[in-house]
Amino acid sequence: MSGLILDGVSAAYRDTTVLHEVDLTVARGELLVVLGPSGAGKSTVLRVVAGLEPVTAGRVLIAGRDVTDLRPGLRNVSMVFQSYALFPHLSVAENIAFGLEVRDTPRREARQRAHAAAETVGCAGLLDRRPGQLSGGERQRVALARALVREPDVFLLDEPLSNLDLSLRAEMRSELRALHDRIGATMVHVTHDQTEALVLADRIAVLRDGRVEQVGTPDEIWRTPASSFVARFVGSPAMNLLPADGVLRPTGDAPALPDEPLELGFRPEAVTLDAVDGAPATVDRVEVIGEDAYAYLTLATGHPVVARVPAARRPDRAAAVRVAVRWADAHLFHPATGHRFVP
Repeated sequence: MSGLILDGVSAAYRDTTVLHEVDLTVARGELLVVLGPSGAGKSTVLRVVAGLEPVTAGRVLIAGRDVTDLRPGLRNVSMVFQSYALFPHLSVAENIAFGLEVRDTPRREARQRAHAAAETVGCAGLLDRRPGQLSGGERQRVALARALVREPDVFLLDEPLSNLDLSLRAEMRSELRALHDRIGATMVHVTHDQTEALVLADRIAVLRDGRVEQVGTPDEIWRTPASSFVARFVGSPAMNLLPADGVLRPTGDAPALPDEPLELGFRPEAVTLDAVDGAPATVDRVEVIGEDAYAYLTLATGHPVVARVPAARRPDRAAAVRVAVRWADAHLFHPATGHRFVP
């Protein structure tokens, strides 16, 4: 049984359509990450599932039930917000148990379940403290425990790691993935952070302007982007995109190409410098990041290219190099639509 289905869901804010006929299926026990830039409609997807925003078309099904017209309290979902939304005057234990107690769960049972949830996320030692006494990572754990204690059909996480510093975000990312694997919950996690999406997700749904651009595993999104938008958005630095009309001719067996303009895409790690038959280029600058270096180049045609090379073999600034990329590492897109070209 599917954990969550969005069947042709559209949603509008005043006179502006925010979601356009979104189709998404999340398997029971799956962790789906909804990825996209600001304004793509990511948070609206969560709010529609939670019942906080109405739909103008389509259906929302949770655990096999059509909940499209149900109010939020009847949908059996839990949501973790970016701001954590903890009550400052309540202890950690009271914050975790709050949702149970307002639903008339016996106090003793609510406290027992709150303690069990705190144990699961690693904050059982904080139960007597108040949110103001906690670090960002500790508050995040409390928010997760509060969502977990209700035993929902679907967990909704709205950029829950964005307020943490870089090192703590990486730590919590690993803990969140481990928590999912341990409890086997259905989760929908929203983020604009591509690294977070690639590390966390069983599958990724890339949104653009309220439409689903691509759904796939992290490997599929990375290796076979369905559009030039996905190719540019997922990857840092972004995938190189050039006209495929001889600006840079990849080596190896090329497919038969149609007589129409196409864009050639390839990631920085697919670039080889100093190839005998490569296209001439000049090094504009080099950024060293640990063992790797990114060389920012300009081809003789004026087109920019980024190459990832070992830091120990990085070229000098203003050096003349020759750039090559294999067809096996290249992608082709229709420039008018952005769609992937399939020969």
